[in-house]
Amino acid sequence: MGMTPEKRQELDQLCLKFRKILIETLHGIQTGHPGGSLSSMEILTDLFFNEANIGPDNIASPDRDKIILCKGHAAPALYMNLAEKGFFPMEEMKTLRQINSRLQGHPCSKDTPGVEVSSGPLGAGYPVALGIALADCMDGRDSYTYAILGDGEIQEGVVWEAAENANKYKADHLITIVDWNGVQLDGTNDEIMPLGDLQGKWKAFGYNVIECDGHDVASISDAIAAAKQVKGQPTVILAHTVKGKGVSFMEGKSAWHGKAIDDASYEQAMKELGGAQ
Repeated sequence: MGMTPEKRQELDQLCLKFRKILIETLHGIQTGHPGGSLSSMEILTDLFFNEANIGPDNIASPDRDKIILCKGHAAPALYMNLAEKGFFPMEEMKTLRQINSRLQGHPCSKDTPGVEVSSGPLGAGYPVALGIALADCMDGRDSYTYAILGDGEIQEGVVWEAAENANKYKADHLITIVDWNGVQLDGTNDEIMPLGDLQGKWKAFGYNVIECDGHDVASISDAIAAAKQVKGQPTVILAHTVKGKGVSFMEGKSAWHGKAIDDASYEQAMKELGGAQ
């Protein structure tokens, strides 16, 4: 059974709310990463509010699902989902990237409630996600580990070393989602380091490959449901997304990977998103 219209509306409304808070937050602190946070919004929101068995009430349970944001610069999108789940007050978003804040520029599992793995150095989170998934399997747990990778991030060799191991050990409870927006810090993927046949590359590493619309929560949910049907093989979901999704002048622009939002840009973005919360 697919996602109900009611659930889809709920998640779409959450994503719009998060986009507004993101723009308000990054404008207020004059730092941060808007582009990749906006492109991963539907992925993270579907995971936290539709797929994963995780919340403040079970965060200490080894049987919980785990969500690992390997592309750590999209931390604001992760933090807003954690706040909405009740791990800390949403008001704390105003302290993002400030001295002594629990909400660092990249996720820190030591300081931030709900963060599973500290991430930031691109590629480094993925082998940790695999290790967690394999440990759960060895302990007989039926929980899933979800790893969100950036497409620029998968230019790192350590990602493919982990992929070889995921194939060897048949990590079918590791579900990898690539935020495939085609743009990274300094330009497009094709300009910086072409990814080539991405579907074929993952298949060559032994993965089951599924594609979806990364801005359609129902499409993401269907892809995850399909991934769970595959046994004895890891799955990667290639989620087609748009860098800066939801704000016209940010969409597809590498300049908005990590650019401060000035007053004029803030006003235009909030107008497009329907005004402040």
